Amino acid sequence: MFAVAKDEVQSRTERLEAELAAARSLIKQLESRIETDVLLDIANRRGFERELARAVLHVHRYQRSAAVIFIDLDNFKSINDRFGHLAGDAALKAVSDVIIKTCRRSDTVARYGGDEFAVLLWNLGESAARAKALAFEKIIEAMEIRFTSDVCAVGAPTGVTMLQRFDSLPHVIARADKDMYSRKMEKKSEEQPRPTSSDVAARHIVRLSEDMRPRGAELDPLAR
Repeated sequence: MFAVAKDEVQSRTERLEAELAAARSLIKQLESRIETDVLLDIANRRGFERELARAVLHVHRYQRSAAVIFIDLDNFKSINDRFGHLAGDAALKAVSDVIIKTCRRSDTVARYGGDEFAVLLWNLGESAARAKALAFEKIIEAMEIRFTSDVCAVGAPTGVTMLQRFDSLPHVIARADKDMYSRKMEKKSEEQPRPTSSDVAARHIVRLSEDMRPRGAELDPLAR
């Protein structure tokens, strides 16, 4: 009798442990979803700020170097206005792809806002971080977003800040945002030719088909 009862308790315990493991797995999946941008399949603002908060603590404890780069897409609204939001989504995906390809696996790339990206980079100094930001600007500004005979281009002012030992999340974000705004004003005051394919490793062309203009149309695959 006692042996039977013991077997029942063990069986019930194993079943409860399995249910608990399944529940934890589901929670983890849900947490991942709320921290991921549905369109681009990269971190969203919430996911990025979680990683950034961890980075701030890590820099404080181990005195490692890390940088944050904000990237704002100037003139992006014109793509939505001229070609529709589906075309804008395709352009965002193309920009996201080139940012990811320019980063290392250890870096975190996120869509921080509607047309704003953020990147957390580890183990580099300020000069290297600013060189990386400039590379982002050049490769994004060399992209062509084409709709039949029309060509759109977006600007990409960046803001850079280094994580400091006694930093805080709001201060890091405020500094990166301020630096990005300064860069935006600087670029507006300059008269620079748009980068060409000779200025970057490769030229990225996003072709938007005719059926993207209606709001309810399906996206065609991106072509480069």
